[in-house]
Amino acid sequence: MATNSTSYNDQALGSESTELGQEASAVTSGGGAAAGFRLFSVDYKKNEDLHQMLESNKDSLKLEAMKRIVGMIAKGKNASELFPAVVKNVASKNIELKKLVYVYLVRYAEEQQDLALLSISTFQRALKDPNQLIRASALRVLSSIRVSIIVPIMMLSIKEAASDLSPYVRKTAAHAIQKLYSLDAEQKEPLIEIIEKLLKDKSTLVAGSVVMSFEEVCPERIDLIHKNYRKLCNLLVDVEEWGQVVIINMLTRYARTQFVSPWKEEAMLDEKNEAFYNSDEDQNKNGVAAKKPYIMDPDHRLLLRNTRPLLQSRNAAVVMGVAQLYWHLAPKSEANIVAKSLVRLLRSHREVQYIVMQNIATMTIQNKGMFEPYLKSFYVRSTDPTQIKILKLEILTNLTSETNISIVLREFQTYVKSQDKQFAAATIQAIGRCATNISEVTDTCLNGLVYLLSNRDENVVAESVVVIKKLLQTQPSQHSEIIKHMAKLLDNITVPMARASILWLIGEYCEHVPKIAPDVLRKVAKSFTTEEEIVKLQILNLGAKLCLTNPKQTKLLMQYILNVAKYDQNYDIRDRTRFIKQLIVPNEKSGALSKYAKKIFLVQKPAPVLESPFKDRDRFQLSTLSHTLNTKANGYLELPEWPETAPDPSVRNVEVIQPIKEVVTPLGKLKGKKDNLGGKFYSDSEEQEDSSQGSKSSSESESDSKNEDSSSSSSEESSDSESDKEKRNEESENSDSENTHTKTTAKKLNSETSSESEDSSSEDSSESDSESDSEPKNTPAQKKEKNKEVSVVKAPAKQEVSLLDLVDLSDVSTPVALPKPVMASRLAADLEGLSLSSTAAVIDVATPVFVPPKSYTLLHRMSGKGLGAEYHFPRQPCIYNSKMVSVQIILTNNSDKEIRNIRIGEQKLASGMRMHDFYEIECLHPGTSNTASMGIDFCDSTQAANFLLCTCNDHFSVTIQPPVGELLLPVTTSEKDFQKEQASICVFHSFCNDRKADRNE
Repeated sequence: MATNSTSYNDQALGSESTELGQEASAVTSGGGAAAGFRLFSVDYKKNEDLHQMLESNKDSLKLEAMKRIVGMIAKGKNASELFPAVVKNVASKNIELKKLVYVYLVRYAEEQQDLALLSISTFQRALKDPNQLIRASALRVLSSIRVSIIVPIMMLSIKEAASDLSPYVRKTAAHAIQKLYSLDAEQKEPLIEIIEKLLKDKSTLVAGSVVMSFEEVCPERIDLIHKNYRKLCNLLVDVEEWGQVVIINMLTRYARTQFVSPWKEEAMLDEKNEAFYNSDEDQNKNGVAAKKPYIMDPDHRLLLRNTRPLLQSRNAAVVMGVAQLYWHLAPKSEANIVAKSLVRLLRSHREVQYIVMQNIATMTIQNKGMFEPYLKSFYVRSTDPTQIKILKLEILTNLTSETNISIVLREFQTYVKSQDKQFAAATIQAIGRCATNISEVTDTCLNGLVYLLSNRDENVVAESVVVIKKLLQTQPSQHSEIIKHMAKLLDNITVPMARASILWLIGEYCEHVPKIAPDVLRKVAKSFTTEEEIVKLQILNLGAKLCLTNPKQTKLLMQYILNVAKYDQNYDIRDRTRFIKQLIVPNEKSGALSKYAKKIFLVQKPAPVLESPFKDRDRFQLSTLSHTLNTKANGYLELPEWPETAPDPSVRNVEVIQPIKEVVTPLGKLKGKKDNLGGKFYSDSEEQEDSSQGSKSSSESESDSKNEDSSSSSSEESSDSESDKEKRNEESENSDSENTHTKTTAKKLNSETSSESEDSSSEDSSESDSESDSEPKNTPAQKKEKNKEVSVVKAPAKQEVSLLDLVDLSDVSTPVALPKPVMASRLAADLEGLSLSSTAAVIDVATPVFVPPKSYTLLHRMSGKGLGAEYHFPRQPCIYNSKMVSVQIILTNNSDKEIRNIRIGEQKLASGMRMHDFYEIECLHPGTSNTASMGIDFCDSTQAANFLLCTCNDHFSVTIQPPVGELLLPVTTSEKDFQKEQASICVFHSFCNDRKADRNE
């Protein structure tokens, strides 16, 4: 019987559900569609049925009724009359039904405050339910009721939930803190106490939510973070993704208030090594210890080390958060590691690309070296939206330099032909910026823009005119022909801005075109009434200037224009007309101002500076809404400035947990001891163990290296010691600068030098065995130099494979590698390619298939007093002279002070040799590098080029010795042209054949 009754009830329930489905199908076309859109297709006129279903004893009917009610809310229908019937179901044991009831109450609690208060007792009982989901849902709904009367009840509920055993309920309590604070700001102090309690929570589920509440309620209370700083740093990797974003932003502001800037002194390791190698006699003579070098705070290093793995996160917001943290907190030399991760994000959705590229554009203005190796990643694709194209164009313009300008201009040449008019106009503006930034290509860019004046697209022509106008202001006397050409185009151009620019140019430089300017004024005087306002203003300016310089031909024309403009509808034009008339047509009332008319109109104007629109955005913190909008948004917190002296770091030491007000049980004591040990672990023990292990391993590698012979086994063991060396170096940067650590560092340097020398001797043993015996006898200074050089060269080979390495960047091995030669082939033809010429040379200079990354030392940092210089040959045509060999010099500041006015001084060259200096580098900051390009004509010989490398205080004698192979240039030619060239040197071939015949005899 029980079975039959159960089946009968199921059948009855099925028939009722079928009837509800039939009601829904009245609006849709089919049964399947009715089932799929059931929530949004019910008949809302029968609310009485909903009342009956909510008051029935079957949870299935109640659940169906709540689904229909939520559907009404989703479509904007008013369901407030059902509030009493819905509130009765708050105590239901069906979790799905209770969730829908909670959704309804959150929507109508403010409108039905009196009825909502009836459910408060039910929510309070639910806060003590054994099910953690019910407790959390009750607190969520209670905090969502925007009724100020229940603020005390909400406060008590949040306090109880903050002590709940379930981390999910504590997380909900952290969310409720923000809602209560927005409802009643007077509850700030009690809420801060709850936040302080939740900040001590060790659950990763709670960390992100409580930090978000901290940022909303009391972001100025930095003292609450002191004791929890190391815990948050260590838990950061395990927190949920959106919690990681909040914590990273908070820790960025915290670090800017607690640590000293690492940007002033970044040569910590170099200074340590120099102090180690200095003799004791020098220290005794000085009597006073040298100035203590900058040492990064261990907590500062802890933050950088624990956030670095998050660069591999799949969440773009987390990667962007870590990138802005490194940009604002890390030393300049370490900030480059975020470049590869940001480039990886460019493969995400277009919304993500837009935000990431805005931040990259800001970064490239201050440090273009970060993204120069990834230049090809910013090439524009045809499928990119317009905003993404313009941002990529901005980044490419910021990354342009003497070494890659030809590649970038070739890209721009293609972009000008785009069907996207806005993008094509932005490309022309970018060409103008490149022309002003790099003087070597100014004339070439100008000629290309002049050719674009004959383009069929009117927008391209108009934008070209505007850019040419700005470029001509730099050297107007040399480009009078261009001004004449633009004057001839005035009849065909209809874009107001372009017409106004041409008229301004003719009026400003009317002395260069004295015959054309009056005729232009005559033409525009006829069409004055039909012109746009901006064009009319420039016509008035042109007439005033010509009336002052050539009154015989233009005075009557100007009077006609003034009479017509006096009755114009625009009041700006009428005011300008009255102003000009008093200056150029003096009368008794005009006064003494007319005497200075020429100084007012014909004064020399400064050339405009084409700047990036992202230049001023660095005042906002990266990855914030204010940075995206370029204006301060509501709720934006300014990034604090670095303190001059670091605050007391002991405030972050967790020694004793504050006693709890309740009765402390023995279990609580054990818990306190456990927390105490955890705090010491985060602060000191880990670093001490790492340093002790590093010293042991270094001593072992030292003993092993002394016993090894120069054989094949030594190379294997030296590679193992190198892999351990990277770990020990990373640990040594984070440890304290004590005497024991200095000794450990010295041992590591000696052991690494010996292992490296054995490795090199084993490789060269086939050439000479005597060199392997002399390697261990090097002086400490020589060991130091070799250790530096080997570490620089071999660092890229020891990279670990990670998700970041999966980015397809074929031309980049590491972001810190030497700058790759990017000067493109056929420089003159490519730059002139802006004129779209189709002629090709008989023999074309080709891009080298292989360019070895080998560099030569020009100036050692010890000899250069901290200034180091290396040079290499990019095997590309020289932009200064076709007969010169292109040489790139990498200048590095290894000192702790700025080096200013780096330039080339006296040249000591052999007869016939020539040299083109690189531009003077005004300032080179500590720890930074700069690449300079220069050209040398070696006269087809291997004679060395000797010259002086000068700074503001010193000068150093340096030498560049060219290998024979670097004097050759790769070319490509067709078979026909090759045979033609071969025939022209037939005399040489006949001579070779005679020599072969003599040898055969």
